[in-house]
Amino acid sequence: MTESAPLQGVSLIENGWFIEKNAQWPGQANALEVKEVLLHKKTKFQDLLVFASAKHGNVIVLDGVIQITERDEMSYQEMLAHLPMFSAEKPTHVLIIGGGDGGVLREVVKHDTVEKVTWCEIDGDVVEAAKKYMPNVAIAVSNPKTELLVGDGVAFAESSKENSFDVIIVDSSDPVGPAEKLFSKEFYVNVHRILKPGGVVCSQGECLWLNEDLIDAMVTDYGACFASAEYASIQVPTYPSGQIGAFIARKAGTAGPASCRSPRREP
Repeated sequence: MTESAPLQGVSLIENGWFIEKNAQWPGQANALEVKEVLLHKKTKFQDLLVFASAKHGNVIVLDGVIQITERDEMSYQEMLAHLPMFSAEKPTHVLIIGGGDGGVLREVVKHDTVEKVTWCEIDGDVVEAAKKYMPNVAIAVSNPKTELLVGDGVAFAESSKENSFDVIIVDSSDPVGPAEKLFSKEFYVNVHRILKPGGVVCSQGECLWLNEDLIDAMVTDYGACFASAEYASIQVPTYPSGQIGAFIARKAGTAGPASCRSPRREP
């Protein structure tokens, strides 16, 4: 097994174990046993590590933080995709920002109402890594409904026309580095602008146990823009504290309750 090179002075792999230590959650760590390092490189935007683990299949790590494992990825991908998709009346045009592994895309194209998915991911190296090392996750990259744009999701939202999308899903990493602007009020305002009336947005909402201040800010900022703003809790064992959230919000403009607690259509 090849040892991973140090990242910001901290070794990612120690004695055959990947150790997730991060200043965002001081005083705690998560560890996975490593069978083989498959890829480790610096992309234009971040540190990218892919390794085969002993119990969780292949694992993608960005800047020292686990993004996805083959064992539990569906817990996150399915919730982030299907909550907004079933909350929309008839979603035909969907925008995904982030989600470089392609898992949310895989779930979105399962909906037969979908005609086109615009997928904007800033780091093309992550997409290529997922295609090679997690083909069952990135399976929809070649779907004919998919338009992949490698670029800045914030800039794409700023340049998009009003009322363009039925559903927008923001599958971001943590609010540092390239993902930081995806947690700003200015971004939420643009998301609101490019959603169709009654459209739904769902975005990665961080951990209840670790990010209370950020979640409070998201509640305030989403609530200022949308007719409803709600937090869904998702249990993912390999994420910090085993939990992550999703913010789901609806733009005013259609009949029926603004809340997304009940689906607008059946599977």
